[in-house]
Amino acid sequence: MVLSRREFIKKGVIVAGTATLGGLGLARELFAEGVSDSNTAQNAVAVDTKRFTRYTDLERSGELARREEALWALYSPCRLCPRLCGANRAAGEAGACSVAGYFRVASFGPDFGNEQPIRGTRGSGSVFLSNCNLLCIFCQNWQTNHRGDGRETTHEELANMLLDMQRRGCHNVSFITPTHLVPHLIKGLRIAIAGGLHVPLCYNTGGYESLEVMKLLDGVIDIYQPDFKFQDSNIAARFTKGAPDYTLHAAAAIKEMHRQVGTLQIADGLAYRGMVVRHLVLPENLGGADVFVRWVVDELGPDTYVNIMGQYWPAFMASEFPPLDRRLTQAEYAQAMLWAREAGLRNFL
Repeated sequence: MVLSRREFIKKGVIVAGTATLGGLGLARELFAEGVSDSNTAQNAVAVDTKRFTRYTDLERSGELARREEALWALYSPCRLCPRLCGANRAAGEAGACSVAGYFRVASFGPDFGNEQPIRGTRGSGSVFLSNCNLLCIFCQNWQTNHRGDGRETTHEELANMLLDMQRRGCHNVSFITPTHLVPHLIKGLRIAIAGGLHVPLCYNTGGYESLEVMKLLDGVIDIYQPDFKFQDSNIAARFTKGAPDYTLHAAAAIKEMHRQVGTLQIADGLAYRGMVVRHLVLPENLGGADVFVRWVVDELGPDTYVNIMGQYWPAFMASEFPPLDRRLTQAEYAQAMLWAREAGLRNFL
């Protein structure tokens, strides 16, 4: 059984409500469908990925500990994202993301909603984190990102989630909407490394990232999956929680990600390093798909892997913001793909 991303989150919220250190068996039961738990599958993952991941070397050298310390320094007053809200999160003050000193997990488990080279046959081991720093008014996961549904989680529990998904044969582990929680995630990652984590680490983001934070993740993240939602910052400001500089920061962050990991690298059908850039096509081309594809070719190269997504539907508050109050038409999506091919892009996922 293959779950859509929406179905995965709905099902996974049950896990987040019960997934303590002693409750990982429930996660296995809920998400066992479509996942191989054979020793052969686990051994294959170990052989294919240990030589590719770099975060274990950073941990051994002490560099990952230094990076974690630098990230905590950006946590209070908070400067983790371009909003620079300055909240004293360590003292319990919530930032623009509505999160203070804790973090929540909405769900975790094998995710089959990713691109094929990332999900493979056994899924990407995804941790869906609660809340968000961008907060689009058409958010399709608004219960998690806006309302903050999920369960407060410890660093040890997070580490066990990552290790559990590796044991179950997931091809990688992935942080979904991680921007506002990076220090917590690195702390949990370090505990998981001590427990034997070695599969590729993915960073799945809306793109509104701080260049300073991105540079601190160099060598930590193996696969980046950024969105580049808007090519016009005035439109971005209108349809997010006031992010008038979205386009500027997303462009700089994505270029830094590409510098770190390059074009997506695939072996035996599975991605182990690199980047996929995503763009959700919006009605009346509000996201600027034509500008996006030219930017990718000019700044990253025509071999860049892109996912031009056509699944827009009017979720959350979109009904109040025409033309976002309707679904994307087939003609609008076809036009976006035509622009992509005319621009010279070659790799579509």
